[in-house]
Amino acid sequence: MKNKIVYMGTPHYAKEILGALVSAEDMDVSLVLTQPDRPVGRKKILTPPPVKVLAQEHGISVLQPNRLSDEGVFEAIANEKPDFIIVAAFGQILPKRILDIAPCINLHASLLPQYRGASPVQQSLLNGDEKTGVTSMLMEEGLDTGDMLETVEFVIPEDIRLYALMQQLTEDACELTLRTVRNFKKLTPNKQDEAQATLCKKIKKSDGQIACDDAQSIYHKYRAFEGWPGIFAANGTKFDEIALVEKNGSYQPFEIIAFEDESVIVGCSKGSLKIGKLQPSGKKPMSAKAYCVGRGLKVGDPLV
Repeated sequence: MKNKIVYMGTPHYAKEILGALVSAEDMDVSLVLTQPDRPVGRKKILTPPPVKVLAQEHGISVLQPNRLSDEGVFEAIANEKPDFIIVAAFGQILPKRILDIAPCINLHASLLPQYRGASPVQQSLLNGDEKTGVTSMLMEEGLDTGDMLETVEFVIPEDIRLYALMQQLTEDACELTLRTVRNFKKLTPNKQDEAQATLCKKIKKSDGQIACDDAQSIYHKYRAFEGWPGIFAANGTKFDEIALVEKNGSYQPFEIIAFEDESVIVGCSKGSLKIGKLQPSGKKPMSAKAYCVGRGLKVGDPLV
Protein backbone atom coordinates (compact mmCIF):
# COMPACT_ATOMS: atom_id res chain seq x y z
CA MET A 1 0.00 0.00 0.00
CA LYS A 2 1.56 3.27 -1.10
CA ASN A 3 1.47 6.50 0.91
CA LYS A 4 -0.17 9.16 -1.23
CA ILE A 5 1.74 12.43 -0.90
CA VAL A 6 1.07 16.06 -1.75
CA TYR A 7 4.45 17.81 -1.62
CA MET A 8 5.32 21.48 -1.04
CA GLY A 9 8.82 22.89 -1.41
CA THR A 10 10.96 25.25 -3.48
CA PRO A 11 14.82 25.23 -3.34
CA HIS A 12 17.49 22.55 -3.86
CA TYR A 13 16.99 21.19 -0.31
CA ALA A 14 13.31 20.57 -1.07
CA LYS A 15 14.10 19.15 -4.51
CA GLU A 16 16.34 16.46 -3.02
CA ILE A 17 13.67 15.44 -0.51
CA LEU A 18 11.13 15.25 -3.34
CA GLY A 19 13.59 13.04 -5.21
CA ALA A 20 13.79 10.67 -2.25
CA LEU A 21 10.00 10.43 -2.10
CA VAL A 22 9.66 9.85 -5.85
CA SER A 23 12.31 7.10 -5.76
CA ALA A 24 10.71 5.26 -2.84
CA GLU A 25 8.52 2.33 -3.92
CA ASP A 26 6.07 2.90 -1.07
CA MET A 27 5.46 6.61 -1.84
CA ASP A 28 3.20 8.13 -4.49
CA VAL A 29 3.66 11.90 -5.00
CA SER A 30 0.59 12.97 -6.97
CA LEU A 31 0.76 16.77 -6.68
CA VAL A 32 3.54 19.32 -6.06
CA LEU A 33 3.16 22.93 -4.96
CA THR A 34 6.05 25.35 -5.26
CA GLN A 35 6.72 29.08 -5.52
CA PRO A 36 6.14 30.92 -8.83
CA ASP A 37 9.01 31.19 -11.34
CA ARG A 38 11.28 34.14 -10.44
CA PRO A 39 13.66 36.37 -12.43
CA VAL A 40 17.25 35.32 -11.69
CA GLY A 41 20.63 36.98 -12.32
CA ARG A 42 21.54 40.28 -13.90
CA LYS A 43 19.55 39.49 -17.02
CA LYS A 44 16.48 38.66 -14.90
CA ILE A 45 15.83 35.37 -16.69
CA LEU A 46 12.54 33.84 -15.51
CA THR A 47 13.62 30.62 -13.79
CA PRO A 48 11.52 27.77 -12.37
CA PRO A 49 12.24 26.54 -8.81
CA PRO A 50 14.29 23.30 -8.58
CA VAL A 51 11.26 21.45 -7.20
CA LYS A 52 9.18 22.33 -10.27
CA VAL A 53 11.89 21.10 -12.64
CA LEU A 54 12.13 17.72 -10.88
CA ALA A 55 8.36 17.30 -10.61
CA GLN A 56 7.91 17.93 -14.33
CA GLU A 57 10.67 15.44 -15.15
CA HIS A 58 8.56 12.81 -13.39
CA GLY A 59 5.25 13.92 -14.89
CA ILE A 60 3.85 15.16 -11.57
CA SER A 61 1.23 17.93 -11.63
CA VAL A 62 2.58 21.27 -10.37
CA LEU A 63 0.78 24.27 -8.86
CA GLN A 64 2.57 27.60 -8.28
CA PRO A 65 0.19 29.80 -6.30
CA ASN A 66 1.25 33.23 -5.08
CA ARG A 67 -0.70 32.36 -1.94
CA LEU A 68 -2.15 29.11 -0.68
CA SER A 69 -5.41 31.00 -0.10
CA ASP A 70 -5.73 31.56 -3.88
CA GLU A 71 -8.90 30.22 -5.49
CA GLY A 72 -8.82 26.52 -6.29
CA VAL A 73 -5.68 25.63 -4.30
CA PHE A 74 -7.49 24.03 -1.37
CA GLU A 75 -9.74 22.07 -3.72
CA ALA A 76 -6.79 20.80 -5.78
CA ILE A 77 -5.06 19.45 -2.67
CA ALA A 78 -8.23 18.01 -1.13
CA ASN A 79 -9.16 16.25 -4.38
CA GLU A 80 -5.92 14.25 -4.19
CA LYS A 81 -7.08 12.71 -0.89
CA PRO A 82 -3.46 12.58 0.36
CA ASP A 83 -2.30 10.46 3.28
CA PHE A 84 0.30 13.14 4.06
CA ILE A 85 1.24 16.65 3.02
CA ILE A 86 5.04 16.91 3.16
CA VAL A 87 6.60 20.40 3.34
CA ALA A 88 10.24 21.46 3.05
CA ALA A 89 11.39 25.09 2.62
CA PHE A 90 8.18 25.98 0.82
CA GLY A 91 8.17 29.65 1.79
CA GLN A 92 4.55 30.10 2.87
CA ILE A 93 2.56 29.46 6.05
CA LEU A 94 -0.14 26.83 5.52
CA PRO A 95 -3.70 28.00 6.32
CA LYS A 96 -5.74 25.91 8.75
CA ARG A 97 -8.09 24.40 6.21
CA ILE A 98 -5.14 22.93 4.28
CA LEU A 99 -3.57 21.73 7.53
CA ASP A 100 -6.84 19.90 8.23
CA ILE A 101 -6.78 17.90 4.96
CA ALA A 102 -4.13 15.41 6.12
CA PRO A 103 -1.19 15.23 8.55
CA CYS A 104 1.24 17.94 7.43
CA ILE A 105 4.90 17.11 8.11
CA ASN A 106 7.60 19.76 7.79
CA LEU A 107 11.33 19.01 7.48
CA HIS A 108 13.14 21.90 9.17
CA ALA A 109 16.94 22.16 9.03
CA SER A 110 17.59 22.80 12.71
CA LEU A 111 17.17 21.12 16.06
CA LEU A 112 13.88 22.72 17.01
CA PRO A 113 12.86 24.79 18.89
CA GLN A 114 16.22 26.37 17.97
CA TYR A 115 16.27 28.57 14.86
CA ARG A 116 12.71 28.72 13.70
CA GLY A 117 12.42 30.73 10.50
CA ALA A 118 14.15 31.33 7.20
CA SER A 119 17.90 30.81 7.71
CA PRO A 120 18.54 28.07 10.32
CA VAL A 121 21.69 26.63 8.72
CA GLN A 122 23.37 30.03 8.35
CA GLN A 123 22.39 30.92 11.92
CA SER A 124 23.95 27.75 13.28
CA LEU A 125 27.24 28.63 11.56
CA LEU A 126 27.06 32.27 12.64
CA ASN A 127 26.75 31.16 16.25
CA GLY A 128 29.61 28.66 15.97
CA ASP A 129 27.37 25.81 17.15
CA GLU A 130 28.89 22.41 17.86
CA LYS A 131 25.93 20.53 16.38
CA THR A 132 22.87 21.00 14.23
CA GLY A 133 20.39 18.68 12.54
CA VAL A 134 16.98 18.23 10.95
CA THR A 135 13.62 17.99 12.69
CA SER A 136 10.46 16.42 11.31
CA MET A 137 7.44 18.09 12.85
CA LEU A 138 3.68 18.30 12.60
CA MET A 139 2.68 21.64 11.18
CA GLU A 140 0.31 24.14 12.73
CA GLU A 141 -0.54 27.75 11.88
CA GLY A 142 2.56 29.19 13.61
CA LEU A 143 6.07 29.46 12.13
CA ASP A 144 7.86 26.16 12.87
CA THR A 145 6.00 25.82 16.18
CA GLY A 146 4.35 22.40 15.74
CA ASP A 147 4.96 19.22 17.70
CA MET A 148 8.23 17.45 16.91
CA LEU A 149 8.22 13.90 15.56
CA GLU A 150 11.88 12.90 15.03
CA THR A 151 15.31 14.52 14.81
CA VAL A 152 18.66 13.62 13.33
CA GLU A 153 21.80 15.33 14.67
CA PHE A 154 25.08 16.26 12.99
CA VAL A 155 28.29 17.39 14.71
CA ILE A 156 29.59 20.45 12.83
CA PRO A 157 33.28 20.38 11.79
CA GLU A 158 34.97 23.68 12.70
CA ASP A 159 35.95 24.42 9.10
CA ILE A 160 32.78 23.36 7.27
CA ARG A 161 31.02 26.05 5.23
CA LEU A 162 27.42 26.58 4.20
CA TYR A 163 27.28 24.51 1.01
CA ALA A 164 28.85 21.40 2.52
CA LEU A 165 26.76 21.64 5.68
CA MET A 166 23.59 22.18 3.66
CA GLN A 167 24.40 19.11 1.56
CA GLN A 168 24.88 17.00 4.71
CA LEU A 169 21.59 18.19 6.21
CA THR A 170 19.81 17.65 2.90
CA GLU A 171 20.94 14.02 2.80
CA ASP A 172 19.87 13.60 6.44
CA ALA A 173 16.50 15.21 5.68
CA CYS A 174 15.87 12.77 2.81
CA GLU A 175 16.38 9.78 5.10
CA LEU A 176 14.39 11.37 7.92
CA THR A 177 11.43 12.12 5.65
CA LEU A 178 11.01 8.50 4.60
CA ARG A 179 11.54 7.22 8.14
CA THR A 180 8.99 9.61 9.65
CA VAL A 181 6.30 8.79 7.08
CA ARG A 182 6.86 5.03 7.37
CA ASN A 183 6.82 5.10 11.20
CA PHE A 184 4.19 7.81 11.56
CA LYS A 185 1.61 5.73 13.43
CA LYS A 186 4.22 4.62 15.98
CA LEU A 187 5.58 8.11 16.72
CA THR A 188 4.61 10.21 19.72
CA PRO A 189 4.62 13.94 18.92
CA ASN A 190 6.53 16.08 21.45
CA LYS A 191 5.69 19.69 22.19
CA GLN A 192 8.44 22.25 21.66
CA ASP A 193 9.82 24.00 24.73
CA GLU A 194 8.86 27.62 24.12
CA ALA A 195 11.42 28.77 26.72
CA GLN A 196 14.18 27.41 24.45
CA ALA A 197 12.77 28.78 21.19
CA THR A 198 14.83 31.11 19.00
CA LEU A 199 13.96 32.79 15.71
CA CYS A 200 16.28 33.46 12.77
CA LYS A 201 15.72 36.17 10.19
CA LYS A 202 16.04 36.26 6.43
CA ILE A 203 19.62 37.08 5.39
CA LYS A 204 20.18 40.51 3.80
CA LYS A 205 23.13 41.59 1.66
CA SER A 206 24.15 44.14 4.29
CA ASP A 207 24.69 41.30 6.81
CA GLY A 208 27.90 40.46 4.93
CA GLN A 209 29.63 43.75 5.72
CA ILE A 210 32.41 43.43 8.31
CA ALA A 211 34.23 46.00 10.45
CA CYS A 212 37.17 43.75 11.39
CA ASP A 213 36.25 43.78 15.05
CA ASP A 214 36.26 40.13 16.13
CA ALA A 215 38.19 37.57 14.06
CA GLN A 216 36.17 34.56 15.19
CA SER A 217 32.80 36.15 14.41
CA ILE A 218 34.11 37.20 10.97
CA TYR A 219 35.24 33.63 10.31
CA HIS A 220 31.78 32.38 11.28
CA LYS A 221 30.26 34.89 8.82
CA TYR A 222 32.63 33.65 6.12
CA ARG A 223 31.39 30.11 6.69
CA ALA A 224 27.70 31.07 6.91
CA PHE A 225 27.56 33.49 3.96
CA GLU A 226 29.27 31.29 1.37
CA GLY A 227 28.01 32.18 -2.11
CA TRP A 228 25.77 35.05 -0.98
CA PRO A 229 26.12 37.65 0.41
CA GLY A 230 29.78 36.77 1.11
CA ILE A 231 31.79 39.07 3.38
CA PHE A 232 33.10 42.49 2.41
CA ALA A 233 34.45 45.78 3.76
CA ALA A 234 32.51 49.05 3.76
CA ASN A 235 34.19 50.03 0.46
CA GLY A 236 32.84 46.87 -1.20
CA THR A 237 36.09 44.86 -1.23
CA LYS A 238 35.20 41.16 -0.90
CA PHE A 239 37.27 38.65 1.08
CA ASP A 240 37.67 34.94 0.33
CA GLU A 241 39.80 31.92 1.28
CA ILE A 242 39.78 32.91 4.94
CA ALA A 243 41.21 31.03 7.92
CA LEU A 244 41.09 31.89 11.61
CA VAL A 245 44.67 32.44 12.89
CA GLU A 246 44.03 33.48 16.49
CA LYS A 247 40.94 34.22 18.53
CA ASN A 248 42.59 36.74 20.87
CA GLY A 249 45.32 39.35 20.46
CA SER A 250 44.59 43.01 19.80
CA TYR A 251 45.38 44.93 16.60
CA GLN A 252 44.18 47.86 14.57
CA PRO A 253 41.28 46.75 12.37
CA PHE A 254 42.54 45.49 8.98
CA GLU A 255 46.19 45.95 10.04
CA ILE A 256 48.58 43.90 7.89
CA ILE A 257 50.56 41.71 10.32
CA ALA A 258 52.45 39.48 7.92
CA PHE A 259 52.56 37.94 4.45
CA GLU A 260 52.42 34.16 3.98
CA ASP A 261 52.90 32.89 0.43
CA GLU A 262 50.06 34.46 -1.59
CA SER A 263 48.03 35.26 1.55
CA VAL A 264 48.09 38.08 4.07
CA ILE A 265 47.59 37.92 7.85
CA VAL A 266 45.29 40.70 9.00
CA GLY A 267 44.61 41.88 12.53
CA CYS A 268 41.24 42.64 14.07
CA SER A 269 40.33 44.47 17.25
CA LYS A 270 40.27 40.94 18.67
CA GLY A 271 42.19 38.13 16.96
CA SER A 272 43.56 37.76 13.43
CA LEU A 273 42.70 36.15 10.08
CA LYS A 274 44.53 34.81 7.07
CA ILE A 275 43.03 36.08 3.81
CA GLY A 276 43.86 34.34 0.54
CA LYS A 277 41.88 36.37 -1.99
CA LEU A 278 40.40 39.82 -2.33
CA GLN A 279 38.07 41.31 -4.90
CA PRO A 280 37.88 45.10 -5.11
CA SER A 281 34.46 46.46 -6.05
CA GLY A 282 33.88 46.05 -9.79
CA LYS A 283 37.08 44.07 -10.39
CA LYS A 284 38.13 40.42 -10.63
CA PRO A 285 39.32 38.39 -7.61
CA MET A 286 43.08 38.32 -7.01
CA SER A 287 45.50 36.86 -4.49
CA ALA A 288 45.85 38.92 -1.32
CA LYS A 289 49.56 39.37 -2.02
CA ALA A 290 48.90 40.68 -5.54
CA TYR A 291 46.32 43.07 -4.13
CA CYS A 292 48.85 44.43 -1.61
CA VAL A 293 51.74 44.65 -4.10
CA GLY A 294 49.54 46.55 -6.55
CA ARG A 295 48.76 49.12 -3.89
CA GLY A 296 52.20 49.30 -2.32
CA LEU A 297 50.91 47.97 1.00
CA LYS A 298 53.35 46.63 3.59
CA VAL A 299 53.29 45.26 7.14
CA GLY A 300 51.68 47.79 9.48
CA ASP A 301 49.47 49.34 6.79
CA PRO A 302 45.68 48.93 6.78
CA LEU A 303 44.52 46.39 4.18
CA VAL A 304 41.50 48.52 3.20
